[in-house]
Amino acid sequence: MDNRIIKALGQADHELASMLAFIEVETGGRGFDTKTGKILIQFEPSWFRKKAPYAPSGKWSVNRVDVQAREWEAFNDAFKLNPIAAMESTSIGLAQIMGFHYKRLGYASVGEMWDDAKTGIEAQVRQLVKFIDTDAGLADALRKHDWARVARLYNGAGYKTIARKYMRVPYDEAMRNTYIKYRKESENDRED
Repeated sequence: MDNRIIKALGQADHELASMLAFIEVETGGRGFDTKTGKILIQFEPSWFRKKAPYAPSGKWSVNRVDVQAREWEAFNDAFKLNPIAAMESTSIGLAQIMGFHYKRLGYASVGEMWDDAKTGIEAQVRQLVKFIDTDAGLADALRKHDWARVARLYNGAGYKTIARKYMRVPYDEAMRNTYIKYRKESENDRED
């Protein structure tokens, strides 16, 4: 994991292994596309449809979870129609936090949230920590290593269905396995 992430997490009031597992499972520990340098995004057409119900169909409306180039195509198409709704309907960065959470994170606008996240990985770590800290249930589930509850609260009740659809390990299992990996690394570091 990137040392800047580990250093930024040093300020958090959460177990390092839990936070590293969260980040690795969510984005593999990356907040920016290694090819383009752009912030990682996942545009969500279903949210855009709710936020901009009269927007005409286009590239945005047929987007599926895809490579970054296609995510950006869909996002840019939606952005031309309604910039605020497009940003609110997109998850961004290291933790893939949806733009509509900008107020919860203390920002005056979704644009301010995006701009801050684009400044660097440290800002994205701060956003994740704030997101967890503003949800007592999520913070409790993370502290208790209740990975199924973390998965439900962070990705919704249908996380296992989505995992099956994309032939992925379910979020809770991935969190548990990755947590164990980081916990062992932490124990080994203390022994050295």
